[in-house]
Amino acid sequence: MVTTEQDQAGIRRAYVEGWNRTMIEIWKERIVLLGAIETGALYNSVMEVEVKADDRVSSVTLRQSFLEYGLYVDRGTGREFARGNPGDIGRPVVRRAKPWFSRKYWSSVHRLKEFFTDSLGKEFCGVISRIMES
Repeated sequence: MVTTEQDQAGIRRAYVEGWNRTMIEIWKERIVLLGAIETGALYNSVMEVEVKADDRVSSVTLRQSFLEYGLYVDRGTGREFARGNPGDIGRPVVRRAKPWFSRKYWSSVHRLKEFFTDSLGKEFCGVISRIMES
């Protein structure tokens, strides 16, 4: 089935908006499941900021927001680890990595890229098909 440029742009826009909402839901679920919700500050800071796209939705900018502290939670670093420390600094390690962010995010980014490859390819085929029919 040949789809028009407008059809594919609409499909891409819906996919990107859904992807953005889903990432926020996944991150919040992971924060809760990993017990990284002591004060709720990180959980409440995770939000969708914006989705910018050109008319054809072939160029997209996604922005999400969360406290910088969330990156330290993800890696399991924090107060008991000094910058540039040689390893054992004599304190008991009480923090552990709670990977709420990176693993799912990078996997989903790759899926988003694959979706765009497929969608833009279909749009291109539709354009070529209509040119050939003319």
